[in-house]
Amino acid sequence: MRFTTRLFALFLAAGLQACVTPPVQGPRPAATAAVEAKAPVTILVSIDGFKPDYLTRGVTPNLNALADAGISAAMRPSFPSITFPNHYTLVTGLRPDRSGVVGNRMEDGARPGQVFTMATDDPFWWTQAEPIWVTAEKAGIRTATMFWPGSNVDFGGVRPSDWQQFAQAVSSGQRVDGIIDWLRRPAATRPKFLTLYFDVVDSAGHKYGPDDANTTKVVGEVDHQIGRLRTELAALGQPANLVIVADHGMAAISADRVIRLDRLLPAGSFTSISDGPYAGITPVAGHEDAVAKLLLAPREHVSCWRKSEIPARLHYGSNPRVPPFICLAETGWLALTRDPPADHPPSGGAHGFDVDAPEMAALFIASGPAVKPMGRLASFDNVAVAPLLRDLIRLPPASGGDGDDAPFRAALKR
Repeated sequence: MRFTTRLFALFLAAGLQACVTPPVQGPRPAATAAVEAKAPVTILVSIDGFKPDYLTRGVTPNLNALADAGISAAMRPSFPSITFPNHYTLVTGLRPDRSGVVGNRMEDGARPGQVFTMATDDPFWWTQAEPIWVTAEKAGIRTATMFWPGSNVDFGGVRPSDWQQFAQAVSSGQRVDGIIDWLRRPAATRPKFLTLYFDVVDSAGHKYGPDDANTTKVVGEVDHQIGRLRTELAALGQPANLVIVADHGMAAISADRVIRLDRLLPAGSFTSISDGPYAGITPVAGHEDAVAKLLLAPREHVSCWRKSEIPARLHYGSNPRVPPFICLAETGWLALTRDPPADHPPSGGAHGFDVDAPEMAALFIASGPAVKPMGRLASFDNVAVAPLLRDLIRLPPASGGDGDDAPFRAALKR
């Protein structure tokens, strides 16, 4: 007899014996196990590049239902209206000029020759401001981050209890599954505050432009994943306060709307850490006066300032990491300092424009057991989101922040 056949026979005999063994006498177990009464968790969801008016395209039933059941607004981003600075503002309550994350690319005189990029996790670049997951962990509140800029950074030995290194290949559905898997854990290891990040709407907006049908299709796909998240939370019996945000909006661009700053300035007279909707310019030593004269001259479709003279409403320019000159293009235009890649001419969409431009407004929705259904709120600055999150996870208000929870106080159930 083969081993597998003998093993099957042994299992069969054991099963038959179990069938005829008299039951043990004693009290019967309860018919059903007691259902755990779960406390609400808070989930911060970023849909990168999601304009508030995407909710009017007929493809967002889940997001619209959450807005109807809670509160929503067109939120003002912080300057510059780009990804990393605004994601960090959302979780620190500090504008980029104070958080230290002043751009997607930046330099620091304390680290000559080094450039911060969106792949940088060296704490040096991040620790001018403490994100909410670090504050929560220090307070004994377990956190988990399914992607968020800075969430993989070591803050003196403190990180989220669970975190994932960003990988664009991880699908939107897999990201939702990761959140649900964390919430299936026993109470002792279940996170109370979680983040979830979707990048596909931003990618579509850049490639096709904000008004293209392809972008609308991707908006609908992300809404479907929000629906999956809601369904899975309900199946777990897990109440959740959902705070759904974007970092910025999106504006249509064109190769016909370009200012070439490099053709205005003498060759070799400057370096540029960023360009596009805004440009950061550093004069080469000995060329400061020539660069200033040319950049600061009045010009159509772009405004340039010394960092000390950037309009106060932008709250930008005091951090040493801000370049000496900032040039901000008119919405829909680009201020370039080099030839664009041959395979990627200026087209589709971009962000980084003036934070007061309607095209840069960002999605905000909050819904859940702690939020009253008060509908549409007046627009507010995104520095208010971190104070709201602190309310929801029961952290005390932060001192020295750039915003407070005033936009939401009437809508919160105390």
